[in-house]
Amino acid sequence: MLYAFLLYWNPETAPAEGVIEQHMAFARAARERDAYVYSEALGGVDNATTVRVRNGEATTTDGPFAETKEVLGGLYVLDCADLDEAIEYAKQIPDAAAGAVEVRPVVNVPGWPYEIAADRRGP
Repeated sequence: MLYAFLLYWNPETAPAEGVIEQHMAFARAARERDAYVYSEALGGVDNATTVRVRNGEATTTDGPFAETKEVLGGLYVLDCADLDEAIEYAKQIPDAAAGAVEVRPVVNVPGWPYEIAADRRGP
């Protein structure tokens, strides 16, 4: 089953030294276990825009949907046997030590055309 791991961190706190290398090591380990599906870092809240449509009218606001101390900074999608295995992976993600890792199952929507866009596929 696929799980999304949403990585939260406090942007007022400097990233831990070596955190990128820690993420690289985590991703390598997940690949070796054939669990790795996808990961991505997200731009900061300074570059975020929230869009809402109400009664046919669209409004945009700068920043994330909610103001919190911790912000969404990236994600992983891993193929895990169950929630217990997903939690074990979450404990290994560097953001769990200084921020938080939210674990959610990826929901299969019947009839949705699941595929990677041709321009985003690897070699």
